[in-house]
Amino acid sequence: MENYRIIEVKQSIFDDNDKDANLLREKMKEEKTFLMNLMSSPGAGKTTTLKGTLNALKDDLKIGVMEADIDSDVDAATISELGVKTIQLHTGGMCHLDADMTRQGVTNLGTEDLDLVILENVGNLVCPAEFDTGAAMNAMILSVPEGHDKPLKYPLVFQVCDVLIINKIDVLPYFDFDMDKVKEYALMRNPNLKIFPISAKTGEGMEAWTSYLKERVESYIK
Repeated sequence: MENYRIIEVKQSIFDDNDKDANLLREKMKEEKTFLMNLMSSPGAGKTTTLKGTLNALKDDLKIGVMEADIDSDVDAATISELGVKTIQLHTGGMCHLDADMTRQGVTNLGTEDLDLVILENVGNLVCPAEFDTGAAMNAMILSVPEGHDKPLKYPLVFQVCDVLIINKIDVLPYFDFDMDKVKEYALMRNPNLKIFPISAKTGEGMEAWTSYLKERVESYIK
């Protein structure tokens, strides 16, 4: 006779989070506010890409930003200088945001007058991919120095994302990075993935990415 019980805690946690995420998605849809969850490894250029995106769209869309980090407020300070509505979310040591944490951020940001809210998630390719935040779109940034094999090593984040931004293409000549291979591997994980090679530093490719995002937002808030 067994003298212990097996409790499926993980399943319960994800079930509850999925319910919270769907409720938040419904709320944001009713308010006609497009929530985008942006993920990447540390150093991939997430904040720089976000700055370029905001500069391209802030005259056409009303935008708010939620900066998530374990403790610091460096990114929020940087983004707030662009004149967009910004708040910092501290995760208390957690390496991701879940749907309820995102809901708390949305409530404190105040989204009634916003067309687009961008959540800059905590920097890593594992934990953030496991939790549905309630976003209407998931996007991730992969930088050239990270290598073209990341879709093989971190499959889940590529599977849950709608958009892959390949950043730092200006340094392609200096790294053993195969653009065709990374696209092949990424599309193997998710055939519907939209891929945008960019350089957030030089601006190359940014117009294609920001035009796509603008179209998605405008279609959503109609």
